[in-house]
Amino acid sequence: MIDSTAIFSISGKKDFEKIAMKVFRYQYENNLVYQQFCNLIHRNPSNVKSVNEIPFLPIQFFKSHDVLSSQNTIEQTFTSSGTTGMQTSRHLVTDITIYQESYRKGFSEFYGNIENYCVLALLPSYLEREGSSLIYMVEDLIELSNHLDSGFYLNNYDELILKG
Repeated sequence: MIDSTAIFSISGKKDFEKIAMKVFRYQYENNLVYQQFCNLIHRNPSNVKSVNEIPFLPIQFFKSHDVLSSQNTIEQTFTSSGTTGMQTSRHLVTDITIYQESYRKGFSEFYGNIENYCVLALLPSYLEREGSSLIYMVEDLIELSNHLDSGFYLNNYDELILKG
């Protein structure tokens, strides 16, 4: 088992490479879809020696397979936006707290405390569909901001202008 919190304490390039290689080995050992793909292209933990050699799973697999690395219950399914009539890719999440910690720490690292911000979200087309990871993230940041004016303003331009 890999410590999922390790990715949030990376302190440099060497640390990143060490953790990335651990994640690769974990994914290879625990994700059957990924393992089969790697075997087809003759890549495995014995011959992948650097981060640059780690194979990326093509997006098509997320459209046609359940790409999972654990037997845990799926907590959230995020879907790509795709185009009309096109099959969307699916990101099956078994621990939503890792996703939350990722964008929350990212926001904090670059901008500071979310409570110091008013989040005004203009996300046309995203609100009309289910399963958007972006909408999930923005909804959470709006809530965490605790600002009365934070919210979604899709097509509410007059209301948005009044906020400014």
